Amino acid sequence: MKQLTILLLLIFPLIASSQIGGEAEVYLTGDKIEAQFNGGGIEKFSEFVQGQFNYSKVKKAGRMIASFTVDVDGSLKNIKLVQMIDVDSGVELIRVLNKCPKWTPAKRGGKPISIDIKFPMVFNSK
Repeated sequence: MKQLTILLLLIFPLIASSQIGGEAEVYLTGDKIEAQFNGGGIEKFSEFVQGQFNYSKVKKAGRMIASFTVDVDGSLKNIKLVQMIDVDSGVELIRVLNKCPKWTPAKRGGKPISIDIKFPMVFNSK
């Protein structure tokens, strides 16, 4: 009985510490401030894209979704099309995103962080 008690006392702390200190756990601290584009949010960014986009490249109605990362320095990285109408309109959206000026990066706890954004564009029939 004494050996069983000693064994339990040795095993219990190991089990408890393995539950608390998992490597895959991520703890985020501090308030998050979203990335900003020209002093505004995604609405300002949408205005920029709409102003730069050549709508003659769009041949039919539909929806395109682009994803990109706003890096810690405010530049756009990893630009991808998640959903596209056709090649010409997709190439045009990528062109506009590549010429986008830098954003003010998002911050957590006062430090810049990179964030991923999905940006949809909907085209109605003419």
